[in-house]
Amino acid sequence: MSEKNSALMTRRALLGAFAATTLTAAPVYPKAFGFLKGAGDIRRLKMYSGRTGESIDIIYWIEGNYIKESLKEVNHFMRDWRQNAAARIDTRTIDIMAASHNLLGVREPYMLLSGYRSPKTNAMLRSRSRGVAKNSLHMKGQAADLRLKSRTVGQVARAAASCAAGGVGRYSGSNFVHMDCGPVRTWGR
Repeated sequence: MSEKNSALMTRRALLGAFAATTLTAAPVYPKAFGFLKGAGDIRRLKMYSGRTGESIDIIYWIEGNYIKESLKEVNHFMRDWRQNAAARIDTRTIDIMAASHNLLGVREPYMLLSGYRSPKTNAMLRSRSRGVAKNSLHMKGQAADLRLKSRTVGQVARAAASCAAGGVGRYSGSNFVHMDCGPVRTWGR
């Protein structure tokens, strides 16, 4: 084994051990400069669901590579709990959520209000509220509605908007922020 390969193997082994025991993830943003790529960085997502009682605290990306098993867990966690239906959650949305969380500098997990929504659930919610889009990105696994107890809707929304990577909606009356990986735009107050 060459010296270069040996150093690479050792670096990867150390990174894997670090990732398994780390308490905080390095902030890496979807549109960040390339200087962080390959620098040993990780991405982590922390959430809980008041609806299902489940929680997740998972490293889903290490040194430029998404971890398939972790993404499967995120997909399951963010499922439509009403229909018990899961879909692939777009990694761009996961990245926006993680980057926003890191920008806020909190250890507290997000409370997930809504991740993936089946068309049936979306139609039901739409019949109850004008704020639910007919062609919601939730139905494509490209959106999440989130809340943090320790931060205001405005603070969370500003963090998400600073990523300049998708849509950010403020729902102050309902105390949550919508984040998606669609076109860059903001709405609400």
